Amino acid sequence: MSTKDCGLHRQNKRRRMFRRCCAGLLIFNFILLVTILIVWAILQPSKPRFVLQDVTVFNFNTSASNVFSSSFQVTISSRNPNDKIGIYYDRLNIYATYRAQQITFPTLIPPVYQGHKDVNIWSPFIYGTDVPIAPYNSIALGQDQNAGSVLLLIKMDGRVRWKVGTFISSRYHLYIRCPAFITLGSKTTGVEVGNNAVKYQLVQRCKVTV
Repeated sequence: MSTKDCGLHRQNKRRRMFRRCCAGLLIFNFILLVTILIVWAILQPSKPRFVLQDVTVFNFNTSASNVFSSSFQVTISSRNPNDKIGIYYDRLNIYATYRAQQITFPTLIPPVYQGHKDVNIWSPFIYGTDVPIAPYNSIALGQDQNAGSVLLLIKMDGRVRWKVGTFISSRYHLYIRCPAFITLGSKTTGVEVGNNAVKYQLVQRCKVTV
């Protein structure tokens, strides 16, 4: 056998080995994917359920044009409906919006692990001091206040991981949207809790997107 034939033989051998490695890797990834899908289908994971329990309003001030100051304490409960899946809340920011515009600064909720069927309750403070708002929103907010009711949206944005046995998934985005209907003035349905604060019992189901 010539030197050229030997080189061609070695090259063909390397190609066959490369093809076998690629085929083995593809088969392994396929089996792994199928296994994950089967386990996922058996466990039937469900998104956590969030409920806005109440909102306490300490400050709601639009005295300056196109500037808004506010201070709230909100109580939100979260329930993990899964029997065999735990949830790591790695990061959660909570804030309030009015007509798609953020009116408070984000408040960070400490990371926490939520076990199977567990319930977590948070009562963070959210506030905004002299927050600029769009002129049309300033007008709309004044009109809503004169009418005696304002619809806010309490939002939570963050990242979560799922835990199944010893397996922990990668991070997923979590979006929670909770409508909060606040009545003001003589039409208020809240209860005074001191220091000019008014507490509203809402028990409003939130929309959760993962």
